[in-house]
Amino acid sequence: MKILAATDGSKYGRWAMEWLAEIPFAVQPVVRVLHIVDAASLRAPFMIQPVIVGTERYIQSEVKRMETAAKATKKESESLLSTLGLSGTVTTDHGAVAATIMKHAQRGVGLLSIGSRGLDALDRFMLGSISNHAIHHAPCSVLVVKEPPRPVRHLVLAVDGSAASDKAVKFVMRTINPTPDGPDREPVLVTLVHAMPFLKYPEVKEVGKGLVQRSGDKLAKSGFQIREAVRLGKPADEILTVAKKNKADLIVTGAKGLGAIGRVLLGSVSTRVVQHAHCGVLVVR
Repeated sequence: MKILAATDGSKYGRWAMEWLAEIPFAVQPVVRVLHIVDAASLRAPFMIQPVIVGTERYIQSEVKRMETAAKATKKESESLLSTLGLSGTVTTDHGAVAATIMKHAQRGVGLLSIGSRGLDALDRFMLGSISNHAIHHAPCSVLVVKEPPRPVRHLVLAVDGSAASDKAVKFVMRTINPTPDGPDREPVLVTLVHAMPFLKYPEVKEVGKGLVQRSGDKLAKSGFQIREAVRLGKPADEILTVAKKNKADLIVTGAKGLGAIGRVLLGSVSTRVVQHAHCGVLVVR
């Protein structure tokens, strides 16, 4: 699988690469690290317009600084890839950050890894806005990392019986090695979460239990350790609660695509999970 890791030279960008070395991929991925120089976004201090007469010197100085930082980031990223034992290359491109990431993600990429700084207003405006854009518009699956890397041994996988949910289950079975430390070690634990609204009809709950069991049977046959969590409540809230309570390393959820209806349904769930999760989130497309 080809993986695109976006970095801005910060610790969040490094985490986007470092997490790839901690996820037990079934097949070693090929990683392309992307750093983007967005010179068009430059603004003089306290100015609203990007470039006006009298600010050329400031703009030229900032462009030079960005280009110097890009060279340093490329060198550091190449060194980090080598240290992590990851196979890949580092590319520097120019343009608007979100659009340039999407352009590179269309080139046969199976997974986009990107850092996110959290939930305060400034962070949402910066990296948070880019990661939110990615989960809605990337043509591939998206991994949003929010903390320093650690070995991935416990996944929380959200299932709802939809095609998007089935894709998430298949993605885990296809790309994750259930016994990363060898056959004699503890297998990766997958907690399957299915949340239902508060309804009086018991048959609805039984249907939920059935689809969780079917997904669990498939994963168990592949070698994963399975735990089931059928909950009543809002899907995003229940996914977050189960993940936090069980100290999950990674949350995996499906995405219904790019249409308005998709974003309103499962898209809104994945958005809320990405924004509020304590750990990394993998949105499968």
